[in-house]
Amino acid sequence: MANKIIAPSILAADFANLQIDIEMVNNSSADWFHIDVMDGVFVPNISFGMPVIKAISKHAKKPLDIHLMIVDPDRYIQTFADLGGAILTVHYEACTHLHRTLQAIKATGMKAGVALNPHTPISVLESIIGDIDLVCIMSVNPGFGGQKFILETYEKVKQLKALIISKNANTIIEIDGGVTDQNAQALAVAGADALVAGSHVFSNNNPKAVIGTLHSLVKSDS
Repeated sequence: MANKIIAPSILAADFANLQIDIEMVNNSSADWFHIDVMDGVFVPNISFGMPVIKAISKHAKKPLDIHLMIVDPDRYIQTFADLGGAILTVHYEACTHLHRTLQAIKATGMKAGVALNPHTPISVLESIIGDIDLVCIMSVNPGFGGQKFILETYEKVKQLKALIISKNANTIIEIDGGVTDQNAQALAVAGADALVAGSHVFSNNNPKAVIGTLHSLVKSDS
């Protein structure tokens, strides 16, 4: 996959001026909207409810990459499809019957993603990688934005890339957490296809320019 994907994380946007930030992403070189859904159970934080996602979907002109950090995600698969989700990512650690969950996501027409917490090894996906459209490697502990990037992520990306190639899968590798202009290029070189950036984008005075910079850093890598 030659073109790398930049997905600004709306969790870091200004909730009081959400439409302005949505329009900024629409008018930037960003590829996706990354939306974190937290339930306060699987992770120690609560984020967007359905009405907010519905409002985002109404104004967004780019695909919604929805990341569920919740227990029992199966209950809401159809709901997120109805809200306009293009990709729905569930946590490996939250799914008792992962294969069934992935098939249920795909049955709605969405792409199916699996997220791995920092302590979860790549090897758990060996038997199922062919059914996964996207693997989201958490490069921070899930739940809060603005955390420090975990360096072990580079090795995990390389291991995952090797697994995808060995199984002849078409899975996209996404990195979520602590992505900045300091590590974007190295992540792309290691094998990442999509980078989620939150605080790094939205805490800047010119977030559109930051998105452009991230794209330019990863553009030359195939």
